[in-house]
Amino acid sequence: MIDISSLPTLPQAAADSGEDVPVHFRLDDASPEAETGSAIGPLHRYRYERKMGDSELAYYLPSRQTGVNDMYLHLGFRAPERIVRRSRVCTVWAILRVRHPMLCARVEMNDLGDVGFIYDAPASPEDAYRDADVHLECRTQSKEELIDAHLNGSRTLSNSRLSYLIISEPPSAQAQLPTPPRTPSPTNRIIEDSFTSGGENGTEYRREYKFLLCTTHFVGDGMALHQFGDDFFALLAGGRPDNELECVLREEWHTRWRVPPGTLSQQRLVGGQTFPRQTHSERHSIITTVTFTTERTQTILRNCKAHGVSISAALFAICNLAWARMGVGGDKTAPTLMYSALNLRPYFSPECARPAPWDSYWYLALGYFHVVLPSFLSSDPALLERTFWLRARQAKEQSIRAARSPLAASRTHEMARERADRAREQGVWVASCSSTRHRSDANSPPKTSVLPQRAKVSSAAFIDLSMLGNLDGIYKHAGFPDAELHTLTTGSRQRHGAMLLLAYTFKDRLRIILGYDSNGFEGDVVNRFSPQAGPPSIFQIGLLNVGKLSEG
Repeated sequence: MIDISSLPTLPQAAADSGEDVPVHFRLDDASPEAETGSAIGPLHRYRYERKMGDSELAYYLPSRQTGVNDMYLHLGFRAPERIVRRSRVCTVWAILRVRHPMLCARVEMNDLGDVGFIYDAPASPEDAYRDADVHLECRTQSKEELIDAHLNGSRTLSNSRLSYLIISEPPSAQAQLPTPPRTPSPTNRIIEDSFTSGGENGTEYRREYKFLLCTTHFVGDGMALHQFGDDFFALLAGGRPDNELECVLREEWHTRWRVPPGTLSQQRLVGGQTFPRQTHSERHSIITTVTFTTERTQTILRNCKAHGVSISAALFAICNLAWARMGVGGDKTAPTLMYSALNLRPYFSPECARPAPWDSYWYLALGYFHVVLPSFLSSDPALLERTFWLRARQAKEQSIRAARSPLAASRTHEMARERADRAREQGVWVASCSSTRHRSDANSPPKTSVLPQRAKVSSAAFIDLSMLGNLDGIYKHAGFPDAELHTLTTGSRQRHGAMLLLAYTFKDRLRIILGYDSNGFEGDVVNRFSPQAGPPSIFQIGLLNVGKLSEG
């Protein structure tokens, strides 16, 4: 529903640090009366409200205490100092927050059955800038310190802060790298007129910076996260002078807010293989990363293509065989069940594109699918390579079947409802309000399954895999020539005893990241499974030359 209310403009936000923060940010508007109100009266902030969907609720409820699933995106980059001035970064941050209202919304919860988003649209471009400034911080921390603070420190986000941006210049980044002069062009001449060169002979010095975006998972997914990263650097480092970016912010606000805009069952899923876990009062997340060279990445791609599978399918098989080779307890007759996120954005028809301000790509569009593979290995080592590629093809077939199923949309809705119900009843944090579901179901007749009775089996999942694919298809590096992205790390805060394996290609290099709670698993079982285990790593052997899996 939409509730239009009149609220005062936010006060000027104080600068966090740095001398480059303007005391008064002013966008030169061609029609000042339109903002002062002589024609339309006092400025109004339009309020929008909507109830959370089931998928959003399933992510929100467990996050309330410690920020479970809060996402982050780290990008390391080099750029001239003029590109990363706080005022310029804040303008770009404000532009994107105006485009994507979910980043600026807040959550209001009355009880477990009544949770919704509230968004107060900015009353002016200056208002949008001040709000962005409040949610921007400059630091001098390294990549490891930034990520560790997000994963293991106090929670960065909250019900009233669904996104937060950090720009950091580590102390070690003082070693500056000169870059050659840019090719002359009208745009470049404008920039050169606006800024003084920092080096000799027309060169500029590029410093090392870290970009860290923190968002809650219930406002979007990984695809939105990476699309945002590309959009951010296209604006920040695309060659536009500061005054042009300020015009973009004014135009975005005028376009969007100058005038208010108007029973599917999972019983067939059988698992049972799980890592031995232990109970610990504290959670401590650890991130291990394996990065392949460009040459090895190409070798892996050729190897997979020759056998008719993708890297994603191969990784399912690698995890399956790595676990089978470890031989850590459990019933070896039980299969290995792994699950992964299903990107639902391709299902949305381009013809259904919505006008501003409903054209944001920040929304949650995730389903889930499962891959079930056998847990045993052949006693004949010579068959190990054939077994690997067979299971990779099985993983590919199951993934395609899930993505192309005509019931994908219905199944996603049903799974979201089930996950929301579990979040209401079995959340990691006990809410101060009672569950409305118990009250509404008190007088309802018991539900009887129409499916035939089956013997109860374990549906425990072994590991969660997130296959992000080739992110170079999202980041258009040519679109921001003033910055060079060289590092990308992403993930989310995890619950106790959780484990997540991510894989993606960035800058033509394959990266595999394993994040897990180091206090949640027994002994060295995770270290033995880790992509960094070795030498040589079972992941590296499996992808580069699977036949060698029979050795050692």
